[in-house]
Amino acid sequence: MVLARERDAATPALPEESLGYVLKRILLGRPLITSRLHAERLSNPVALGVLSPDAISSSAYGTEEILLELLPYAGLAAFALVIPITGIILFILVLVTLSYRQVVVAYTRAGGSYIVARDNFGPRFAQVAAAALLIDYVVTVAVQTAAGTVAVASAVPALGPYHLEITIGIVALLCYVNLRGLREAGRPFAIPTYFFAGMVGLMIVVGVVRAALGSLSRYDPAQLPGTVAVHQGNGLVMGATVLVVLRAFANGGSSLTGVEAISNTVSAFRKPQGRNARLVLTVMASILGFLVAGVSFLAFVTHATPYADGYPSVLSQEARLVFGHGAVGTVLYGALQAASALILYTGANTSFNGFPFLASFVAEDRFLPRQLTRRGHRLVFSNGILVLAALSIALLLVTGGSVNGLVPFYAIGVFTGFAVAGFGMTRHHLRLREPGWRRRLAINLSAGVLATVVVGIFAVAKFTEGAWLIVVVFPVLVFVLIRLNREYRLEEAVLDRVRDDPARATNYARHQVFILVNTADLAVTETVRYARNLRGSEQTAVHFMLDRVHAERLQQRWQRLGLDLPLRIVDCPDRRLSRAAQKLVAEAAREHDTGVTVLLPRRTYSPVLGRLLHDRTADRIAKGVSQVDHAAATIVPFDVQRRIRRFFPELPEERVTAAVERLADRIAGTPAAADLAETPPPPPDVVPIAALREGRAATIAGRLHELRLVHTDHEPRLVGRLVDATGEVTVEFAPSARGLEVGRLLRVTGEVGAGDDGLVVHEARHRIQPEPGDET
Repeated sequence: MVLARERDAATPALPEESLGYVLKRILLGRPLITSRLHAERLSNPVALGVLSPDAISSSAYGTEEILLELLPYAGLAAFALVIPITGIILFILVLVTLSYRQVVVAYTRAGGSYIVARDNFGPRFAQVAAAALLIDYVVTVAVQTAAGTVAVASAVPALGPYHLEITIGIVALLCYVNLRGLREAGRPFAIPTYFFAGMVGLMIVVGVVRAALGSLSRYDPAQLPGTVAVHQGNGLVMGATVLVVLRAFANGGSSLTGVEAISNTVSAFRKPQGRNARLVLTVMASILGFLVAGVSFLAFVTHATPYADGYPSVLSQEARLVFGHGAVGTVLYGALQAASALILYTGANTSFNGFPFLASFVAEDRFLPRQLTRRGHRLVFSNGILVLAALSIALLLVTGGSVNGLVPFYAIGVFTGFAVAGFGMTRHHLRLREPGWRRRLAINLSAGVLATVVVGIFAVAKFTEGAWLIVVVFPVLVFVLIRLNREYRLEEAVLDRVRDDPARATNYARHQVFILVNTADLAVTETVRYARNLRGSEQTAVHFMLDRVHAERLQQRWQRLGLDLPLRIVDCPDRRLSRAAQKLVAEAAREHDTGVTVLLPRRTYSPVLGRLLHDRTADRIAKGVSQVDHAAATIVPFDVQRRIRRFFPELPEERVTAAVERLADRIAGTPAAADLAETPPPPPDVVPIAALREGRAATIAGRLHELRLVHTDHEPRLVGRLVDATGEVTVEFAPSARGLEVGRLLRVTGEVGAGDDGLVVHEARHRIQPEPGDET
């Protein structure tokens, strides 16, 4: 116990947590530790509900998008044309489903068409699939949330004028809850899918029965104020040109979005993953086909007409006629609208898992910035989530939140992914030539060719309505991805050369250290102390003179402070500090076998205050110095605010920070230290680490903070540090110990002895403990 107290007294106190981190903990909750990251396998019923919202919910607006293109040109004939166009779309659905049934069996990893393209055509071509999927995820968030708001406004028309604000608010809410670690692996996320499919299925069955009995009424578009313009006359002859039909087909293609979602998450299924994913994919496609066909048939029968403002929707109008205006009908109508909004918003949420994961895959292949591979505060890819939300909101602002305005951006990315998957699987079958490969090849090649044709139709038919932006952005995005990869590969090549370059050797006979100073302050004095600890070096303080009076005052202050380091004044008449530093360093490094280090003091403040109180001169100088051979620059930060709080604790700012920290502790429900360590208190049947006594056997429990292999004269040992809420202790494990991982909760039994740094638990026997909340 005495040794533990002495060690604690000699250990410097940790700095207080920053205000920014405290606010993050308040908003996002306690940080999740890495050991909580585990894959939850989905049963088939749950997987169908969790992974299908994007696909199944598209039946809510696909038929309406077809009618929006046909009615202004074909008039009432549009309701007849919607049936064959829907039939073609369903044929494509069958072909794409057959193709993806092979994908999910051959590739059980997450990634879908990106993994297919990477394995069969290489990582560079795979960026076509990456660009398509990334664009698709962004537009999916915008379309699904906008369509969800249409469902809400259809039931509550008073909310219609605020549809854009509501939609952006939903995107921001989805972003926030996903930053907190929202998971899609559970029954609550499956409920909207089954609810929506059940309600729309009921509407279709009741509608078909009433149509067969002749009791289903029909709308008259001429009597509906606010609907889109309906062409008058013989539409089939005068208005329904080939281009119009192609545009309507392109709009209807939005009904197939989300079919690829299951292939992107095959690894989430229970084993056998491929067979289960194929079954769920087939069921999902069957449900989607039935709903799309049913909604289109009811549109043909009821003449439900889209409105210029977007609400009430065609689906909402069909439900009004099918269910009627009685008490039961009103309840069923409200339930269907609620189900529509829920599944559309849930479908948007699927992108908040898919986009960050795909971006992390692409970043691991070094085609996107590495920041996208990092998990954040709650074990989610926070950077990817923020990027997705920002791009989706920008798209909503550009289009005004109109579903029809967003559709041209939509299906190009979707069908490009279909095409890449089809061609990738074609190459896969040609390489392996497994039994039955010719039939499979024919299916995949047909799906790839047909999807490519659809992309061409979209690019031409919808070019002037916004598709031109995707046509431009798509190749630019592919180019950017490949360009980023080229930069990473060049850095790797330079690293290999630098490692083997004898001219870059750092074992110099002479080491010259320059401390660049502009004034004599706390940061400079700390940097001088740091320089004194650099052995085998010659230290010199250097001031580049921009103002003679200031330089003279600096010399006087330097002498008054008693800094024994020589101060060298160098004239800088052109005020190019970076260039002056380069010249100084180059002259010193020119001497034989001399290495140069430049120390740059930096005063650090809070992010806002720091931008006001100092510029980025040190960064610019460091960049210039790093370009000189045999030279390196080091920025030495000094926290001014922390030192001020240390010597002047009575400042109000200190009390404000303490109050915020107490508020965070109260919200989290546990002390701040426990939040950070995520270490539960010791169970009642073990000894707290702080209560350990030398010479006794004890059982302790805690989290393994570090682990290393130590080689001794006798035999190697595994040595770790175990931490609980009361303290920490060194533990020696046998080299053959299994299951030891840093971050795991352990229950350890052994003899307590004395070591060089305090108490040690010798000959430890361990058992892995479940995380809190995972015992069940």
